Amino acid sequence: MASDELTGRRGAHDGQDPPAGSSKGLRRLAVVALVLAALNLRPAVTSLGPVLEEVRASLDMSGTAAGLLTSVPAICFAVIGSSAPRLARRYGTAGAVALGGVVLTLGLALRPLAAGSLLFIVLSTLALAGIAIANVLLPAVVKQRFPDRVGAMTGLYSMALNAGASSAAAVTVPLTEAFGGDWRFGLGAWAVLAALAVPPWIALSGRRDRPADPEAATPEQEAPEQKAPAQEAPERQAPEQGAPRPEAPADHRISRDPTAWALTAYFGLQAGSAYIIIGWLAQIFRDAGLSAGTAGLLFSVTSLLGVPLSFALAAVAGRLSHQSGIAATLGVCGLAGYAGLWAAPAGAPWLWAVLLGVANCSFPLALTMIGMRGRDSGTVVRLSGFVQSFGYLLSIPGPILVGALYQHSGGWRVPLLFTMLLMLAQIGAGLLAGRARQIG
Repeated sequence: MASDELTGRRGAHDGQDPPAGSSKGLRRLAVVALVLAALNLRPAVTSLGPVLEEVRASLDMSGTAAGLLTSVPAICFAVIGSSAPRLARRYGTAGAVALGGVVLTLGLALRPLAAGSLLFIVLSTLALAGIAIANVLLPAVVKQRFPDRVGAMTGLYSMALNAGASSAAAVTVPLTEAFGGDWRFGLGAWAVLAALAVPPWIALSGRRDRPADPEAATPEQEAPEQKAPAQEAPERQAPEQGAPRPEAPADHRISRDPTAWALTAYFGLQAGSAYIIIGWLAQIFRDAGLSAGTAGLLFSVTSLLGVPLSFALAAVAGRLSHQSGIAATLGVCGLAGYAGLWAAPAGAPWLWAVLLGVANCSFPLALTMIGMRGRDSGTVVRLSGFVQSFGYLLSIPGPILVGALYQHSGGWRVPLLFTMLLMLAQIGAGLLAGRARQIG
């Protein structure tokens, strides 16, 4: 899609002002900032898998501890991600993403200096805290600045996310070898990419967003001095005369919505599957007799496929009234990929990697559904925080259990059977989350 098409001005309608960022220069800056942020959403995690064996040997890390390490992203995204809406209200959405970028850069730069497994996990947590903020807020940025192109822009930054993930998976081992086989240099190099993403968000933070819909206040507009229309004043001032009861808080309404919980379950199950792949796929291939470099390339395929597929899938999903069929199709691909690893991991490794790469497009699908299920950008911020916080909490046990089952069973058949059961549950949740519903 051409740059002008992605960044073109949305025309005003019904007498309303166009959304903030409608000028071409500001929208192009928003596109650049969005892509750079997305490129940094996964290298902190995907760079680790190809050198996990070396990290474990160097830091004397057990298999269970390594499984915990693969779950740290989910823990951070759940706990820290829940604070993202508050940070957005305080600093603005762009300012909060800029803050997350600074935290990510510090974590990536300091993590290679760790002398023990505990400090390594702590510094990894610092880096992932920065990612958690952007994870929650980027869907809201899309809704705020590109309300007419939610599917296309979600696809664009999902494509950049997968490009960053696959690059980190494929390049970390060569970087490590270029620096004499020291994994610390291979992991630390990704701090440079994180630092490059901060300036555009700082520039955007000086420009406050205005909603496309005057009733759809974003976090930046939720100011206490806003007044109700004059005709509503008598009812608000005289509740004892039969005025309507105040509405429940928005977060409370979201927590009671079945579609929000279905979306949360789908998001959590796909995240658990993704972090199992990120944390253990390279090790599965290495245990099957493949080299570290080949295992890294195979893992990178799972992310690289998402570069074209994420954009196309999100754009198509954004035009459909429901996405249940897409969710089911992606789940079936994941089920087939795990079954292939269970039966013969070295028999057709490229096919298994391709199938799991297609299944990983469940993430951009979930993001697209978050953007489409919220009626306005303010609802999307709250829905994104709710879905991602509880969803990532749901995903935490998966990678830990896979690591524990691997350590105690001495092989991959039992852990892979467990992953197939999780994939069946994901398909069921996707069928419910993909129904044409709106929240807010």
